[in-house]
Amino acid sequence: MTDRWARAEERFRQREADRRYRRNDQAWEQYEDDTNVIPRYTDDDQDESLAAGRSRRAAPQRAEHADAAPRRGRGPNAQRGESAQRGEGSQPRRSRGDGLGGGRSGAGAGAARTGRPGRNRPERGEGSAEERSESRSERQRGGSSRGRRSRMASRKAAERKKRRRHLWLIGAMFVLLFIGAAAFAGMKIAKMFGAPEDYAGPVGPLVVVQVQPGDTSNQIADAMQQKGIVASSEAFFQAAVRNSNMNSVQPGYYAIPSHSPAAQAVTALLSKESRVGNLVVSEGRQLHDQQDVNTGSRKDGIYRKIADASCVGTGTNKKCVTYDQLDAAGAGMDLPALGVPSWAEQRVRDVPDRSRQLEGLIAAGTWDFDPSGTPEQILKQVVSASARSYESTGLLQSGTETKLNPYQTLIAASLVEREALPQDMGKVARVIVNRLDVNQPLQFDSTVNYALDRTEVATTDTDRAKRTPWNTYAMPGLPATPISAPSLNALRAMENPEAGTWLYFVTVDKQGTTLFTESYSEHLRNIEKARQSGILDSGR
Repeated sequence: MTDRWARAEERFRQREADRRYRRNDQAWEQYEDDTNVIPRYTDDDQDESLAAGRSRRAAPQRAEHADAAPRRGRGPNAQRGESAQRGEGSQPRRSRGDGLGGGRSGAGAGAARTGRPGRNRPERGEGSAEERSESRSERQRGGSSRGRRSRMASRKAAERKKRRRHLWLIGAMFVLLFIGAAAFAGMKIAKMFGAPEDYAGPVGPLVVVQVQPGDTSNQIADAMQQKGIVASSEAFFQAAVRNSNMNSVQPGYYAIPSHSPAAQAVTALLSKESRVGNLVVSEGRQLHDQQDVNTGSRKDGIYRKIADASCVGTGTNKKCVTYDQLDAAGAGMDLPALGVPSWAEQRVRDVPDRSRQLEGLIAAGTWDFDPSGTPEQILKQVVSASARSYESTGLLQSGTETKLNPYQTLIAASLVEREALPQDMGKVARVIVNRLDVNQPLQFDSTVNYALDRTEVATTDTDRAKRTPWNTYAMPGLPATPISAPSLNALRAMENPEAGTWLYFVTVDKQGTTLFTESYSEHLRNIEKARQSGILDSGR
């Protein structure tokens, strides 16, 4: 009887433990994807063996308790109470001190043994068949859950491995970038504190380098390095700083030996002999050479001046553009390639002599060009620079009073340049405008001489009678082209002529005294004064 009560009491406690500590499957699922929570695995057979062993050990104890009950009990109620007390008192000996309900095989004890929260394993022979069936179902579900967790853990581990590999690759890239940056910084520091690279000699062939207006020593040094003259811009800059004459360097082109030590390159740059491509055009200069009638000397034309300025080197290594090459290039039909401005292009195409088509388009002044270029490139540089200079005077906006277009103004300015001294330019310009207004021939001796190989101040009747596109004795109006390189003063005088009614003028002495009048009879008297001074005597 006592044994039956003990078993009934234990089943009650087991059900009570199942009810109080029932496993919550939904709460357990939150750990299925967490690979850090790995449940303890216990083999089913092993669990059953352990349960059977505990049942066998518990049977003698229960029998002993049953035998002792009649000797110790005092009635049925007392026996039940004592059995209950013995059952409770035996709990510490059979369980592992879980303290969850006090049963001999309760849910708390099962959880303590297996490490699974809320999982109850009844001992073999105890509980109903239905409970044992439910326990096996739970074990099967636990096995399925462990399989899913194992697969999830494998995937998570593979993903972590892949992420670690990517992190390693990114880290390696950062390390390489850091090493490269450190090496670059190291080279910069070495250059800063070490001696800059420099040539030791011997020097190589001459190289033409340009110094731009406003260039600093740093910019000149960079140009020297780019042309291969010095090994490094730093070496040239250091040598330039030590030379106080660097401030006197003028814009232009210089021929300097390549592979020069920096100090020698600075010295060569400061030498006058290194300057090349520097052209000086005097006022009234013409494109082609002319010969003076009285002296027989040659007056070099602009093409000759360009040829001389284009020479680079000395002796057998000397290279120049020739006069004939420039003359042929200046007659080319590709006018934009020669630098002809748009405001003069159509009139230049219509000139009667191709060799004279650039006349007047090269202004008086100082010009720089690259002597290593072709003849066409050299002419384009000079003509383009001259056009910009002409336009700076307001040439394109002039003509309101004179009724002349820009190219006609340039032609008239070339006549002023050849006919007048600077103090008389405004009056000569007014004579030109007044005669053009009344369609009176200009009758300038300079236009007669322009077409002659040999020139003089005076002209003969035969020369004046020759009809040419430039002879203003033989036709009214302006010549076909300018007859010389006008100065900016002559151009300004033609753009804004001095007010007056003069129609005639003549230079009466070799000092350049010029008389102006609107009366033809007075003009004839002035011509007689010029004859008496000998200025009109011909050398022919």
